[in-house]
Amino acid sequence: MVNATELKNIEVIRREGLAALSERLGSAGMVNFIRLFDSGSGDYSKERREIVENTPKEELLYFLREDNNA
Repeated sequence: MVNATELKNIEVIRREGLAALSERLGSAGMVNFIRLFDSGSGDYSKERREIVENTPKEELLYFLREDNNA
């Protein structure tokens, strides 16, 4: 739980907010929720491909398993 002093710290708000969204909606739901408020810019497909290609397979599998356990 975030106390009143920590609420002033935007990083704490961001971190706690993302954790709450992820816990309640799962990873995919969290991303979809955030997309409702940000149309973004750039080439999403290219950026995602680069991220996936540069992320160790073990790490990708970890996040997939965590998402399925949510």
